[in-house]
Amino acid sequence: MSQTGLPSPSQQPTPITEPEAQPSPPATAPPSLENANTENNISLHNVIAAIMTAVSPSQLNQNLKTFAPKEVRDIIFASFLPDGQDPLSVLDIQANTLGILYILSARLHVPTAPRPPLDYIEEFCRMFVAEQARYAPDRVTMLATGIVQAAEQGGNPRLAIQPLFDLLVRYPPTPSHLTAIHPMFLKICVSTRFFTAALPILAHPITTIDLSISDLSYNDNLVYHYTGGVVYAALKRWAEAEEFFEICACSPGAAPAAIQMDALIKLVLVQLIHEGKTSPPPKYIHPTLLRLFRGTSYNAFANAYPKQRSQLRNIVETEQQLFATEKNLGLISQALEHAPRWSIRKLTGTYLTLHISDIGQAVGIESEDEVRALILDMIQSSEICARISADGTVVFSDPPVKFDKADVDRVLAHAQEQCSLLASLEREMARSKEYLAKAVKSKEDSTGWPGGAMDEDVVPDHTRSNYNWAEDIGF
Repeated sequence: MSQTGLPSPSQQPTPITEPEAQPSPPATAPPSLENANTENNISLHNVIAAIMTAVSPSQLNQNLKTFAPKEVRDIIFASFLPDGQDPLSVLDIQANTLGILYILSARLHVPTAPRPPLDYIEEFCRMFVAEQARYAPDRVTMLATGIVQAAEQGGNPRLAIQPLFDLLVRYPPTPSHLTAIHPMFLKICVSTRFFTAALPILAHPITTIDLSISDLSYNDNLVYHYTGGVVYAALKRWAEAEEFFEICACSPGAAPAAIQMDALIKLVLVQLIHEGKTSPPPKYIHPTLLRLFRGTSYNAFANAYPKQRSQLRNIVETEQQLFATEKNLGLISQALEHAPRWSIRKLTGTYLTLHISDIGQAVGIESEDEVRALILDMIQSSEICARISADGTVVFSDPPVKFDKADVDRVLAHAQEQCSLLASLEREMARSKEYLAKAVKSKEDSTGWPGGAMDEDVVPDHTRSNYNWAEDIGF
């Protein structure tokens, strides 16, 4: 043997296993992205090799974010391998979720890149591993926006609904986590009028904001709840619509956003349709919103509702163009249609019997046949309990109380669920140092004002056109 441990040429051959002590050739080592930029060895081949051999998703994400200058990274991700092979064909969705996420999001945004097939995007959204994807929340948002843009450019925005839905089902840790995908998904559902597709997502109230899993902005919360209110209103689910519009309108902020004014208007109209009157808004609503609302035609409409039907019609005729421009004419028309019904329901609380002609005079309908048909429809739909005699006298009665054990159990279960959720939120807030500091500061500041708070009348008056709104929302 020589000093290097290799066989001497003059000796007889030794088994081929003896050279195993020799170091492996450098060419067999998996390529690394850490020094790719400095070694001038940037290529998609190295990127794919790094994705397939990665052990730590965290380290892989860091490498994919930094292996090349920002302006060229997405171009590399969006390219094909040197032999023309699609890199998506050599990667496994579940094993290589993070790497595929970078490639898909890049291909959907680089103008010259070949678009990935729609069926592959849908398969990825159904099967990706959420734990890997959460290392790159910005790329998840980028993927979602790319899906929406591709569907719109293809002339069929509805194609984005299913993959976005699958993203929302799999990506958040719980259904109650808000992400940047939520408002995108709802806006597509509304713009395509596929309202029912949004219901499974809206069924879960938002209770958690986690910036580590989604690059959220303050407006994402406003847009999500505003659009959710639009969905419920379109489906005539008035109670849920009222809740979502109220969350949007009353979300606290340093300055009100224009979308909050729109939400407040729709909130009032939904209340008129659903309850026949408006309800006082929560005390934490921004006072400027209320002041601005008082100067609108919607406030005049609400004040005249439901008895002054002629005045309501005059307002609608005068401001029809404004209502249509602000996309509130549909709700205004439904509120106007419901006005006689609410007037009749108010009469049942005062009178036991009334003639049809008297009812028509009270609700502003001259035709007795129209009044009769309206009352019969309200009886059939269980809005009132009454009967009409042969001489046209309407006899009102109290509706029978009907409920069974299943109804009681359902209400109790819902109440227990809400109590548990509230207790959990209170415990979470009690652990927040930022919340406790603000609560203490707010308590100290309020001691300087008689009654504990500034009166709304001392807030300077503003008009909607010159108020310094927070970031506006185009919807």
